[in-house]
Amino acid sequence: MTEANAVAVNSTASIPPRDKAEILAQALPYIRKFHGKTMVIKYGGNAMTDPELQKDFAEDVVLLKLVGINPVVVHGGGPQIENALKRLGKKGEFIQGMRVTDAETMEVVEWVLGGEVQQDIVGLINQAGGKAVGLTGRDGGMIRAQKLKMLDNADPTVEHDVGQVGDIVSVDPSVVKALQDDAFIPVISPIGFGENNESYNINADVVAAKLATVLRAEKLLMLTNISGVLDKAGNLLTELTTRRIDELFADGTISGGMLPKIAGALDAAKSGVNAVHIVDGRVPHVLLLEILTDQAFGTMIRSH
Repeated sequence: MTEANAVAVNSTASIPPRDKAEILAQALPYIRKFHGKTMVIKYGGNAMTDPELQKDFAEDVVLLKLVGINPVVVHGGGPQIENALKRLGKKGEFIQGMRVTDAETMEVVEWVLGGEVQQDIVGLINQAGGKAVGLTGRDGGMIRAQKLKMLDNADPTVEHDVGQVGDIVSVDPSVVKALQDDAFIPVISPIGFGENNESYNINADVVAAKLATVLRAEKLLMLTNISGVLDKAGNLLTELTTRRIDELFADGTISGGMLPKIAGALDAAKSGVNAVHIVDGRVPHVLLLEILTDQAFGTMIRSH
């Protein structure tokens, strides 16, 4: 147990029972407000690799399900893919925040995401008392995709070939809905399929955003390795509107791996997802803090 966690355990042990009850009661309005609603959670970053944070995440997801909220987990797996490629002597290459995926890399992506990573998460949630089911975009014909046409940010006349990286054509959420209605927690790997049954590696942030839209989710929560969207001076921007995001794109404040994340979040907010939160996955129990308390963590994106 880390020092920070030992302190956390001791500090909760010293809270008098009446205060604990008071804390639980304060969650009631949020439980009532979000009961029966869907929340799509993009799971990535430290929250996925630190054993204590993994445990916190699994407990949070199970608790949300038990109080009548429907969590849907979409996961990434960048570091795990990177490690697997290294073992094969391949080096990962990125263009504008997207992984270049040749046929061999695609095979690695499929067995790392759809196998190892997905099943680890399913196991964690089940261990915490939930009933998780792993899916890829192939299951139930969920995510139809086509080859991503990536235009250069600086010169739109230049197109980059990023291999088997997919652009979502359509999402059929019926398999997710069926599982939700039956008390299961879906855990989704961001792999889609094309019209010739070929596989596509799709950015997990993009999948989470699209899924949140088609499921008409109440919230989309994206767990990251930063405290939220920061301005050039490193200050946290707690709330962003569409106009402000355009300005941050234009002046380069938002770049690299944050580009697909924010673009996806923005699409979801514009398409009817009530709130999109980019939250710090390094904070223990950040999901409960964000959803069931009035304490804001990270950046909230609104469409107007």
